[in-house]
Amino acid sequence: MFSVYFQGIALGMALILPLGPQNAFVMNQGVRRQYHLMTAGLCSLSDILLICAGVFGGSALLNQSPLLLNLVTWGGVAFLLWYGWGALRTALHGDIALDSTGALQQSRWRIVATMMAVTWLNPHVYLDTFVVLGSLGGQLPPAARYWFALGTISASVVWFFGLALLASWLSPLLRTRNAQRVINLLVGLVMWFIAFKLAQQGMMGFN
Repeated sequence: MFSVYFQGIALGMALILPLGPQNAFVMNQGVRRQYHLMTAGLCSLSDILLICAGVFGGSALLNQSPLLLNLVTWGGVAFLLWYGWGALRTALHGDIALDSTGALQQSRWRIVATMMAVTWLNPHVYLDTFVVLGSLGGQLPPAARYWFALGTISASVVWFFGLALLASWLSPLLRTRNAQRVINLLVGLVMWFIAFKLAQQGMMGFN
């Protein structure tokens, strides 16, 4: 069973490592040192729910409901374009405030709402957890599925908390105006790139 567990860790890391909306948001909150551990915890909890749903049968729902997938896809495209525009506008603005009352600060509930949108409105999350993990996990014996799911969950938890803590540790170097401008520019471009890729896949029916 340990081989299945480590297989889950390896696959989980392969799916989570590429820079995407979740990673960019966690990194940003870590740099700001603002509710970064809460953000990492909520991302991990969301992944736990999605991984368990995918491995233990949720993939059938997504495969049988093209309408649901389309709704999630185009809702995600709209959100990513809006969020990316906000990051790019901040990056191109002449004066980026860095104090505690400045533009970098957000309320706790706004951070929670943004994190939920970044996670649950991203169709790639469903494709990774429901389609990829669900199809692989569904081929395993029932007992092995628990170890496989635990492996992917372990990868998610370690990654999000590690990313948040590393970004927080590097915060003194990354909270300069120039660094914030580069970070926001990177986040904005990543969000728009993913949005255009999702739109392209949505028009092609994810084929």
